This record gives sequence, C-alpha cells and structure tokens, in this order.
Amino acid sequence: MSRTKIISSLGVTLALCLTAMIVHSCGIYSFTGTSIQPDVKTITINYFEYKALKVNPSLANQMTEALRDKFTKLTKLEQVDMDGDLEIEAAITGYDVKAMAVTANETAAQNRLTVSVKVSFTNRKHSEDDFPDKSFSAYADFDSSLSLDSMEAQLCDEIVEKLCDDIFNATVAQW
Repeated sequence: MSRTKIISSLGVTLALCLTAMIVHSCGIYSFTGTSIQPDVKTITINYFEYKALKVNPSLANQMTEALRDKFTKLTKLEQVDMDGDLEIEAAITGYDVKAMAVTANETAAQNRLTVSVKVSFTNRKHSEDDFPDKSFSAYADFDSSLSLDSMEAQLCDEIVEKLCDDIFNATVAQW
C-alpha cells in the first residue's frame, strides 16, 4: 500500500472519529428530534383539567395518558408525580362542533369538532425554555349525516394525536 493511500485512509478515519465525538459531546442531539439538555432527567405531566363548556368526560384522561405515552416512547425522561425537571400543566378550554360546508339547501354537509388546550411548561433547569400559557387547537371533520356520538371516539383519537404532537414539539423539540 502506498504512503499516499495510508495517509488518505488515516485522514478519513480521523475525520469520522472527530465528527462522532462532536455529535456525541453535544449531549442534546437526538434522532427523535428532541433537544433535551443532558442535565434534565425527569418530567411531571399533570392531569389535564377540563374547562370546556361542552363536556366529554373521558377527554382529559385520554389527553393526559396520550401525552405521557408520547414522552415515554420518545424520550428517556423519568416520569415523576411532582417537581420534575420539566413540568407540563394543561387545561382543555374548548370542545366545539360547528358546521363547515353548507349545501345549496343551506344545510351542513360537513361538521368540524375542534378541541382547544392551554398549556403551561416549566423547565426548572433551563428557565429560558419556559412558557406560561400557550394555546393549541386541533380539529377533525365529519359528515353531517353522522351524529357526533357515533363519530366522537374516532375524532377525539385523531385530535388527541395532533395535540400531543404539537405539545411535545413545543416543549422538548422546540419547533
């Protein structure tokens, strides 16, 4: 093997090693898209309050559990009941159905269920990431020939997934 090839191989190997060390030393890079500082180890996700006028008795529990599951699956944070390094408090503030598409007969062809949530996020280790009250909302449309009762579970599943993605991204992915 020629001297030039050996030097070239060593250069490539050295460059790869340096790149690996830099990425590893950053400590906040993650393949899940999170940017959690290495000194943040725990999270408290408080039970969602239900403050909307129209009542869905299972939605607060569904939202709370879905958000907890998302953090379990996508982070290494330990979930604790109180005083976590990160803390999320939330309230469901809106649960509304409105007609969206109107036919020539002036009847609704499509309805929209919208859920609104207000979230407070505290980062006890890095307070610059805090936000006291941030609003999120998501919706799902359904055919007006179907009742909300018959579609509610499916619509809520879809909306909860969207809201949890948005809350997760705003808190630890900082998108």
